[in-house]
Amino acid sequence: MIPNVLVVDDERDVELLFRQRFRKEIRERKIVFHFAFSGEEAIHFLHGQSPLDVMMVLSDINMPGMNGLQLAEKVKTEFPLLKIIMVSAYGDDKNIFEAQQKGVDDFVTKPVEFDLLKSRISKLLNVE
Repeated sequence: MIPNVLVVDDERDVELLFRQRFRKEIRERKIVFHFAFSGEEAIHFLHGQSPLDVMMVLSDINMPGMNGLQLAEKVKTEFPLLKIIMVSAYGDDKNIFEAQQKGVDDFVTKPVEFDLLKSRISKLLNVE
């Protein structure tokens, strides 16, 4: 099964960045990305999927409306099997602790080290 990952960030250029940095993996069908530009859009997208279609959520913390920590709490309540990685410039102890309390599986700080992110995705999803 090809891992499906939902990336949630209010910055629309994140989609282009992920498509560039994962170009090889996307081309080789090792990963599929979906993009949502708010927490609300992410929840709406997830409700439209069959169970286990999406395996992971990568989310920014600071977004207007529902922030990433609120999104993580809602995702873990409604979709407890989904893995979540927070990707944020705000990697302070308070945010990391709060993310852990909400069930987030991992935390990566911006600017993103994409080799590290790729290995964390692979480890959490048990894929090569």
